[in-house]
Amino acid sequence: MSAQTVLFDAPGPKARVRHMIMTVVGGLVTVGILYLVISKLGEAGQWDAAKWTPFLTGAAWQAYLIPGLLGTLSASVISVVLAGIFGLVFGVGRLSQHRWVRIVCGIVVEFFRAVPVLLMMYFAFNIYSRNGVFLPSLNPLMAVVTALTLYNGSVIAELVRSGVHALPKGQAEAGLSIGLTRQQTLMSIQLPQALVAMLPALMGQLVVVIKDSALGFGITFMELLNQSKTLGSAYANVVPAYLVAAALFIVLNYAMTKLAGAVESRLRRRPVTAGPLTTTMPNIVQGSAEPGGPTDNLIEPYQAPAPKD
Repeated sequence: MSAQTVLFDAPGPKARVRHMIMTVVGGLVTVGILYLVISKLGEAGQWDAAKWTPFLTGAAWQAYLIPGLLGTLSASVISVVLAGIFGLVFGVGRLSQHRWVRIVCGIVVEFFRAVPVLLMMYFAFNIYSRNGVFLPSLNPLMAVVTALTLYNGSVIAELVRSGVHALPKGQAEAGLSIGLTRQQTLMSIQLPQALVAMLPALMGQLVVVIKDSALGFGITFMELLNQSKTLGSAYANVVPAYLVAAALFIVLNYAMTKLAGAVESRLRRRPVTAGPLTTTMPNIVQGSAEPGGPTDNLIEPYQAPAPKD
């Protein structure tokens, strides 16, 4: 009889009572903190109808929130595409048979994973501004895209590498056994399975891209957070503006999460076969017949030997 491995023992009656008490106490503390925050905001007049009225008009949305939302989405979409390409290239590079390729890709990936995203935004913005690489109006956007691409692309590269290593060794052995090279086995057998397996982690990283785009606030990029601050200054309702921006970020991230779940479930339901099934028997080539041609006229009929006297 095999013993079942568990992470922890099942709690007993006393432990369950203790956990319930701690849960209730934690919930009461959370509710108390929320009540304190809401009451303080009310005393400061942040819940007055006059501060929330601008969000019911089209002017605030057309001049501030919608342009900021478009800025966030544009930076996120461009960064997601470039980070995906960056991650696949350097992730496959870290799995290369050539040692120098693995070393170079490893140095690049580990370096950009270690540098803070905001620092990379400042660095890229200064380089683009001082050297006139892009138009002045595009410098903030390109700096945000550069930083998000390098950081998230490095994380995706690690996901690719770890996803391939997590596959059973029989996958690579099966590819080698049918005559494929190691690189062909990686690209045609291992990598497609690894991408499907790590899809939840990839989609989670895309949510990080949307949230990190708000760091463009520090380099004057007109994304949702920066536009919300401008709106709060224009209508003297900074706290409501930030709360609306937070709600929009939550909606974006929730939509991305639901999209990720739908894509994952669709990929997992899709059948994977090596090719179409067939019941056709191959022709047998005998003698001097042409490959694939008829062979019936080349097969001599069987004749029984004559009886001996």
